[in-house]
Amino acid sequence: MPAFPNSCFQISVLLLGLAAGPGLLGCARVVSATTSAAAADCLVYVGTNVASEQENTIYLYRLQAATGTLTRLDAQPGGAAPTYLTMDAARRHLYAVSETQTFRGAASGGVSAFAVDKKTGHLTLLNQQPSGGGAPCYISLDRSEKNVLVANYVGGNVSLLPVQADGRLAPAASVHQHEGRGPHPNQTSPHAHCILPDPSNQFAFAVDLGTDNVYGYRLNAKEHQLAPAAAPAFTAAPGAGPRHLTFHPDGRYAYLINELNSTITALQYQDRQYEKGPAAFTELQTVSMLPAGFTGPNSCADVHVSPDGRFVYGSNRGHNSLAVFAINPGDGRLTLVQHVSTQGQTPRNFALDPSGQLLLVANQNSNNIFTYRVDQGTGKLTPTGHSVEVPSPMFLQVVSDFTR
Repeated sequence: MPAFPNSCFQISVLLLGLAAGPGLLGCARVVSATTSAAAADCLVYVGTNVASEQENTIYLYRLQAATGTLTRLDAQPGGAAPTYLTMDAARRHLYAVSETQTFRGAASGGVSAFAVDKKTGHLTLLNQQPSGGGAPCYISLDRSEKNVLVANYVGGNVSLLPVQADGRLAPAASVHQHEGRGPHPNQTSPHAHCILPDPSNQFAFAVDLGTDNVYGYRLNAKEHQLAPAAAPAFTAAPGAGPRHLTFHPDGRYAYLINELNSTITALQYQDRQYEKGPAAFTELQTVSMLPAGFTGPNSCADVHVSPDGRFVYGSNRGHNSLAVFAINPGDGRLTLVQHVSTQGQTPRNFALDPSGQLLLVANQNSNNIFTYRVDQGTGKLTPTGHSVEVPSPMFLQVVSDFTR
């Protein structure tokens, strides 16, 4: 595989942190007691996966900033297992994976494109395409929004699908198979679990739980191509099972959550060194996601950095908690702040609102979503006392409320 030519770097965000613009949003605002920044009401799209149903639902809620209350606005078919979602910056189109192993008779999952009604937030299906591999579990847009990037878990590969001018998806233009295995029983084959662009949109990084590797790709957004690097961008500890990667807002650091050994790794991103190869990331620190003395079964799931770059949050499935870490601004290292119960079972996904003042957690196996207030000084989470019941919530896409 060819090495990368020279390039530089820009930021990609999994959660759309979109501030309300004047004239576009008429939403109510509330000022937090711990910060002068204003929080705004938001919309929350919820991906689900109820195994007994052929068609699953994408739900739409309004999140009230003042209270943390969630109010259902809409519910509609989202295709088979629409577990992971992403939306463009203009909020015109939403994209969802179908986390299945067969799609239209092919040994592949699927990807759906939806148009978004700017008055109601309602989704209208535009088209669907095969994802290029079995059980796609992650989707992101590149920074130019010309392509969606998909990680296929069972397929052990990643794919790129061009986005057409009207938001529809073209067939996959680039598909790359990972190879290898790890020492853990869950690592008998590659399991791509995440793919996202780097801050410059020149590279994409794919996290593979099955091989303990983060793979680097040259991203050519204009030509709709991924070109693999000659060597992994980072290799985690044997059996760690890396799952999700997220970048710090300043682009100097990234944070990798490891599912199988319940740790989180702080990384320094080395874009200039990566141009010369082979490693993109240098490990700064790896710390446990669990409190001292906990001995029960656990697997980690999701990870996010606060919009202000001061804190990292990660979820534990088994301990059923969120771990909060403070980020040292000088070196990117982490200090534990808090473990807080998710008030449910199996927190597969969680999300911060664009202001960073509210956090929502989706508990997959207890069928509920809880909201938390975020202390802007310490990063600590306090339950708001508000929740909703949702069948098997898998993903939360939070955007500013454009319907008012």
